[in-house]
Amino acid sequence: MAQAAETLPQEDEDKKLVILFKSGDLESLWATLILATTGAAMGSRVTVFATFWGLFPFVRNDRRVFGANWMQKMLSVVNRGGTEHVRLSKHQFLGAGPKMMRSLAKRHKVATPAELMEMAQDMGVRLIPCQMTMDMLGMTKDDLIEGIEEPAGATTALLETDGATTLFI
Repeated sequence: MAQAAETLPQEDEDKKLVILFKSGDLESLWATLILATTGAAMGSRVTVFATFWGLFPFVRNDRRVFGANWMQKMLSVVNRGGTEHVRLSKHQFLGAGPKMMRSLAKRHKVATPAELMEMAQDMGVRLIPCQMTMDMLGMTKDDLIEGIEEPAGATTALLETDGATTLFI
């Protein structure tokens, strides 16, 4: 993947894309990462600010339970984090829905969310977790994937949107 990043157009400071990612479901994660990597490939400075349910896909796949109290721990159990555990927003079919989508994606050579996440990082996409959400849910930086930026607040996210194309997913 590092070779692909070397052939990308030069980043244009005037072209910025900011994605405020709050949903965390599989199809929204795919859309976010595809748009982020496409924007980076087109030379845009891309930032993804992950907040609320959108933060869960950025949790390490091997992290099962986190939080300091029973409510935080319960939320982490019922909303398992990581790219391998993301659910669809619709049509779960008792767990078969996400498997069907992943199978269709594989058949049509669509990169997995984990591959897209790695590609985004290789391309310089800034992945910023929301500090307030982390505090509320009892997450620490150790719960999150490697390479993610330092947690930040809403002010940072809004400052990033100045002059940027902004998407709310």
